[in-house]
Amino acid sequence: MMMLRRYLFCLAMLTGCTAYVFGADIEKNAVKVLRRQIIEEALWALQQQPVTITAEQSERSAGGKHDFYSEGDYWWPDSTNLAGPYVQRDGLTNPQNFTAHRKVMIRFSQIIGALASAYKITGDERYVKHAIIHLKAWFVDPETLMNPHLLYAQAIKGRFTGRGIGIIDTIQLMEVAQGVLVMQGSKNMNPLVLDPVKSWFASYIKWLTSHPYGKDEMNAENNHGTCWVMQVASFAKLTGDLEMLDFCRQRFKEVLLPMQMAADGGFPRELKRTKPYGYSLFNLDAMSMICQILSNDEHDLWSFKLSDGRSMSKGVSFLHPFIEDKAKWPFQKDVMYWDQWPVAHPSLLFAAKAFGNKRYFDTWQRFDHHPKTEEVIRNLPVRHPLIWF
Repeated sequence: MMMLRRYLFCLAMLTGCTAYVFGADIEKNAVKVLRRQIIEEALWALQQQPVTITAEQSERSAGGKHDFYSEGDYWWPDSTNLAGPYVQRDGLTNPQNFTAHRKVMIRFSQIIGALASAYKITGDERYVKHAIIHLKAWFVDPETLMNPHLLYAQAIKGRFTGRGIGIIDTIQLMEVAQGVLVMQGSKNMNPLVLDPVKSWFASYIKWLTSHPYGKDEMNAENNHGTCWVMQVASFAKLTGDLEMLDFCRQRFKEVLLPMQMAADGGFPRELKRTKPYGYSLFNLDAMSMICQILSNDEHDLWSFKLSDGRSMSKGVSFLHPFIEDKAKWPFQKDVMYWDQWPVAHPSLLFAAKAFGNKRYFDTWQRFDHHPKTEEVIRNLPVRHPLIWF
């Protein structure tokens, strides 16, 4: 009996150590998987010139040249009154809506994410120098900069000139903020660039936390509330806003996890949507990024559990079997883009590190790391995971 206990103890210790070693090597393994793609993307990015929201406007926007504008995805002309207010068709994207500002912001995110990733793994200063050109265009140059608010996002013709729900559009700026964090130690990232960029994000945080649109989005009970916390956490990390970082941690523990996760680890509000699979993946990615951004030696959101056991570990373990094999999905299929999911979700990579789970890493590794579908790209704001380690 004593020998059996000793054997089981040693086996447990060995398993634990293996998990720890694997978790510690995650970043190194991820670099091996992504290196070629990163260099190719960075070479593409080096050839791109800045394009900001000032390059194109919509006659339907109530804002000006420097104001971001987008339209609600699921709103369509009323077939019985074409001149009247738009009507909703949930889950079905209207291809005629104005998306130019969203597209150039995604492009900006891709450029900075690629350049920051390449700089991180090579130390080559040319990537920083080119990133500065784009950062100046978006945040410094008075002719091309974007105003730090989202007053006119996801407008609806005949109904609203903008909505709080539109704040989700700036999840695309997260990898810009994180890219700046990665590159800020470069000798080329001087205060003439870094200070106004951080000032822009500080102003945007102030707007997100004080304007009624921002407050509405913060209090949303689904993925929109999650994405508000994810964005604010990302931007506050860049600006060094410790008070806001603590607020986001509190929000995760006291609001997001208790309100959105069921006992089995699923997200009931997302499962009720017309695209339950895509929305569940999206919300898990967002919650995972909150944990990745806000966890440190003092605060480990990955290991945080509610009194009833709900936790990120439970959330990832709920969805992972359906990512690994979508055929097992027991709920209805998404009305659009069912075939385009899953991809290489950041939740799997960062959960693999947090929990020392090789199976999560293997699943992440085998899926597409460079999706081409616009809807997938839009709902996968973390496309350059190496800059988040």
